[in-house]
Amino acid sequence: MANYFPILILGLLAAALPLATIFLARAIQTRRPNPAKLEPYESGIAATTFAFDTRFSVRYFLIAVLFVVFDVETIFLFPWAVLFHRLGLFGLIEMVIFLVILVVGYFYVWKRQALDWA
Repeated sequence: MANYFPILILGLLAAALPLATIFLARAIQTRRPNPAKLEPYESGIAATTFAFDTRFSVRYFLIAVLFVVFDVETIFLFPWAVLFHRLGLFGLIEMVIFLVILVVGYFYVWKRQALDWA
């Protein structure tokens, strides 16, 4: 249990630092309410439309999700590469299965023309 004590301390510090900065910022901020500050734009130009009226294409969200999927793939490859010798043949087979699933998904997305950004 003593081996986990530094991890506990690090976790407490990681949680305390953002909370401390939020409370410190609230404590030292100046509050001067002004009607102009409540406007969406402080430039003085009145908004002609509401921000919620703008519709984004589904393709935008699809590209964002694809980026996250392929980014997560890269994150999973790094620990496997570090422990490659200890994992042996089992680790190699597991990673090949993982990569085959991702490559099949990549080709599916490519065939659906989701990667055509222009």
